[in-house]
Order: sequence, then structure tokens, then C-alpha cells
Amino acid sequence: MATVKINSNNWKERRVNRGKAVSGLTHECGVFGAIGNKAWPNTSEIAQIICIGLEALQHRGQESTGLVTSEGNNDFHIHKGMGLVKHVFNNDCVGKLRGSLGIGHTRYSTSAKSEQVNCQPFVVHSMHGALAVAHNGELVNAASLRKQVLDRGVGLSTHSDSELITQALCLIPPEGEVNGPDWPARIRHLMQLAPLSYSLCIMLKDRIYAVRDTYGNRPLCLGKIVPSNPEQTNGYIEGEQEPEGWVVSSESCAFISATRYVREVLPGEILEMTKNGVRTVDVVPPPEGKPLAFCIFEYVYFARPNSVFEGQEVYTVRMHCGRQLALEHPVEADIVGSVPESGNAAAYGYSKESRIPLGELLAKNTYVGRTFIQPSNRLRQLNVALKFSPILTNVRGKRIILIDDSIVRGNTVGPIIRLLRRAGAKEVHIRVASPPLRYPCYMGINIPTREELIANKLKDTKEIAKKVGADSLEYLSVEGLVRAVKKEINSTNEVDGHCTACLTGDYPGGIPDELDW
Repeated sequence: MATVKINSNNWKERRVNRGKAVSGLTHECGVFGAIGNKAWPNTSEIAQIICIGLEALQHRGQESTGLVTSEGNNDFHIHKGMGLVKHVFNNDCVGKLRGSLGIGHTRYSTSAKSEQVNCQPFVVHSMHGALAVAHNGELVNAASLRKQVLDRGVGLSTHSDSELITQALCLIPPEGEVNGPDWPARIRHLMQLAPLSYSLCIMLKDRIYAVRDTYGNRPLCLGKIVPSNPEQTNGYIEGEQEPEGWVVSSESCAFISATRYVREVLPGEILEMTKNGVRTVDVVPPPEGKPLAFCIFEYVYFARPNSVFEGQEVYTVRMHCGRQLALEHPVEADIVGSVPESGNAAAYGYSKESRIPLGELLAKNTYVGRTFIQPSNRLRQLNVALKFSPILTNVRGKRIILIDDSIVRGNTVGPIIRLLRRAGAKEVHIRVASPPLRYPCYMGINIPTREELIANKLKDTKEIAKKVGADSLEYLSVEGLVRAVKKEINSTNEVDGHCTACLTGDYPGGIPDELDW
């Protein structure tokens, strides 16, 4: 892929109409769907399974959430709202979400503002019945697709890519339809018009389509609902139980208790989930000559450590990143620790490779909110002091190596270093288990403008170290990150191929001229 040169002045203007990135990296969104088999009772149990799945995906979006269910007809049951899953859903509202299938969503804003009107899933009523869509990602060519939809006389009530996808699916594909709507053909046409970036849950009255973009940029995986009563297994042992239904999720960490991981949805795959089971109806290839491009920052930052991508657990990859970081940037020290909990696995890897003892340096107050939602740098820095407290036994008089998963603006690491120095740290060496973040993302991750990225403003690591108050600061190389990610991937795995755009400026497919943000 060729590096795309971006005019940084125009870039900020282009992002004005996106969701506000108040501070550093915000996750994309999480999607979750579930459907029962033939014998599934028509109760709110599916809605409860989806709520549990959405709570497990809460790290991917904390602004709003929503859930839609169906009892096999076009009268969809819908509940959406602003805030966390546990605040939006209670026993009363979940009890009303009856049905044997449903989809849910948890959201951070990227292409539209954080308002209730943009909460997902989106539901529309077409001449062929109700249609609901939950979407993770961001359409690269949203402007041109929006024009095509509007040119066909379709009205749009929001600036959300998700509503745009929903309305685009209501359009008849170019080859036409004979006996009613051909939903796989409509989905295939959408994927050809918009090759990235998305994972989709598309629900009709009696089925769910799970779709992953042709580059495999956004994650999506398939699971099964297993019998909860051992007496109902009919002789099946663990791993061989006959499924009572199927689930699909942005991450496998959402498959807990009554659900089990099966596999990833392939790049470009269209899965059809019905009460009779799951089948692949199509696999749409990426544009000719384009490689697959799974977002490498899922490994670095976004995903939960117990999620599985490309046949390997995220925790293991982060540990390998720490090992690689120790090989690339060793330093003499007394103790290795992390910024909890994001740097834990990498710190463990760094300690094992360097043979420097691992210890806790910071105690975390879990009741303090995320620092990136604070409205000013001053308040963010005050929030850091509330969020972390140094553990004096491991800090006082020690040469410290502090591992973090990434540095965006530098607003968090600076105050942490000051906390450690006030606690008596002799030296503080920062090691970052990912390469410098230098480019914004236009595929569903809210990364600040280039002017706000500390690694873009200060090219030299010595300058950055001085800026944040560290004795030294070094990043993992891009080559080292890729090596760590691929270390345990099966060489025959078809999903292998990664997007490093925010690190290198090499964007899958380039940047279309019609981008309007």
C-alpha cells in the first residue's frame, strides 16, 4: 500500500462533522446478535442473553446502547437510550423485549453526534417488512453512498452511517429481484459499493445476517448457545453439545456462561442465521489487488485481553509485544510495572524477557471515570491523580520501567510520572508497547487530529520524554508490533493481514476524494 499524504490543515476541517473526539483514542462500537433454534420459547430470554453480551462489550462503547427483538413478525420490540447498558436496561424493559431473535449495539460516536436520535440499532419499515441494523465501523465513502441513496428518493433523518446502511439495504440491487427481496444480493451490492469499514448485524422478522467488510477491518465472530441443563444435553459432551441457538459478537469475550465461541466471521462473509441453523450465503472478496487489513489496534488497545482474533488470544499478543519491546529498548532498572490495566500483559512480557522483576507500581481507583471524557487538559490531569495512587514499597528509591499500551496526547502519562517522582522514584523510564500514533483513522476509531497527537508534534522520543518528564521514553517499532501479532498466527489462516494506517499512513484503498470530514 502506498502512503497517502494528508494535508493536516484540511484534515481537521474534514473531521468537524464527525462525533467529537474530546480526547484520545475512543473505541468504535460493539454489536451482538442472538437467535434461538426451533424449540426456543418466545420469551425475553434472548433479550437477556443480548444484554449480557452487550455488557461484556461495554468497553467498545459507553455513550449509548440499544436492543431490538422479534417474535417472528414485523412488530419489532425496541428499547434504546443514552448511557451504559446497566443504566439503560432494567428488568421491566427487558421483560417487554420478547422474541426468539434480536440484535443489540453499544456505541461511541464517530460519524454522527452522541445523541439519542443516533442510538442503534436503526429500524426502518420497508414495503417488505421491518429491517434493523447494528453497525460497528465507519463507511469510507459515506458521501458518495449518501448521494446515491438520496438520488433514489430516500430520505435520511440523521448523519449516521448506520442509518445510511439501513436505507441502502432497502434499495433493489442492479440485477433486480424476481420473487420478493433478495437480501443476500442486497447485502452483496452494499458491500461492493462500500468495501470498508464495518461489521453488521442485520435483522429481519425471522433471521439475522452477520456481515464483515471485505477487508476484514472490523472484527466479528460466531458463537453458539449451549444447553444450560446438563440433563438436556442428550448425550452430548462439552464441545459436542447440540446448539440451542446462535450468537454473533464483535469480540469472543462476550461469549460467556451459556454461549461458546465457534469461529471468526471471514472477511467479506455473509452469514445467515435462522431457527434452522447457520449457513454462509456468500463471501465477497476485497477489491482486486487489495490485501486484507484487520485493524492491528484491536490487539494493542481496543479488545479485551481474553478475546480471540486469528486463532490467538489478545493477552498473548500483548505479552509478545512486551517481550519485543524489551529486545528493542532495554534499560537498567529495579522493577517493571504497568499503567493498569491496559499495560499489564506487555509489562509481564517485558519482565520475562529482561529478567527485571515485575511489580505493581500504581493502585487504580476503579470508581473514577475515564480521563478522555473530561472537558479540559487541567481536569484530565486532576482526574489522573484521583485515578492512580503510587504503591510506595515498589516505587520509593527505585529505577522504574513503566509500560503503557499507547500514548495519544501525553496528557495521562505526564501526571503519572509526576506522581511516581513525588513518591520517591529514582528514575522513570517509559516504554510503550505500540508504535507512535501519528495518523487519524477514518474507519471507525475516533483518533484526534494530527495536530493533537504528541508523536506527530514531537518526532524525537527524547523530546517526548522531556515533555512528559521521563528519564527516557521509547516505542515498539511497527515491524516489532507486526512480528508480535504474527508470532502465533497459523500460516494458513485466511484472515492474516493487518491495517497499520494510524501508525504508518498506509490506508487500505487510499482516501477517497469525496470524504466530507
